[in-house]
Amino acid sequence: MTVSHMLFNRLLQDLPDGRLVTVQIGLYWTAVVVEVNGETRCGLAATVGDESRHYTNEPAIPRAGYLTEFPARGLAEFVHSASLTEVAIGLAAVNALLPRLTGQWTEIHAEEVIAHHGAGKNVAVVGHFPFVTRLRPRVGNLWVLEQNPREGDLPAGSAPEIIPQADVLAITAMTLLNRTFDGLMSLRRPDTLTLLIGPTTPLSPVLFDFGVNIISGAVVDDIDATLRGVAQGANFHQLHRLGVRLVSMTNENR
Repeated sequence: MTVSHMLFNRLLQDLPDGRLVTVQIGLYWTAVVVEVNGETRCGLAATVGDESRHYTNEPAIPRAGYLTEFPARGLAEFVHSASLTEVAIGLAAVNALLPRLTGQWTEIHAEEVIAHHGAGKNVAVVGHFPFVTRLRPRVGNLWVLEQNPREGDLPAGSAPEIIPQADVLAITAMTLLNRTFDGLMSLRRPDTLTLLIGPTTPLSPVLFDFGVNIISGAVVDDIDATLRGVAQGANFHQLHRLGVRLVSMTNENR
């Protein structure tokens, strides 16, 4: 059993059940809305498309059009699907169902967390986040690993060379969706400060038991506005302005 499989099992283990309200799969983001104990919550995860199934008889989401017939916890079980599109749906459902640990959240952007801990140090960021240009002069040395490298990035295949050198490692939670989380985590040094970042990140202390020191994710405050944005192809910069808040948690608060 892989580390990420065990991580998903732990996340699912203590989830409450709830009524599934809606599922929306947008161009960039997938949103799941649930009702738990009278509270309506929305969880996000990055959309993972699969163009190869566009016209096939084996669709990426076999129950498309009927997803709201699932119980909320049943939809969360999609994290174990063979379809990465369904994994994103499942993780969005997990993020919607997770208890709101507001007392453990700090309203701080991952950029500020990395800049604080990475001052004068070697920092590796897996995933080209919009803040990497601003971050570069604030840390000792910055490597950005990206599957589709832009100017200044390194290809993802450089991870075995780069990650062992990192004092601070920030990994996009997209790695939970594309099955690369385990391999990346295995490359880091035991003393490396490790962050899991991005709106897909489950805001759960369970991650601290799997080698993550700091988690930075997103909380949906304005559900209606966020759903409109998701349905109309908004990127995260747009969703943030529509009513999504960025928060961080650290294992120091446990």
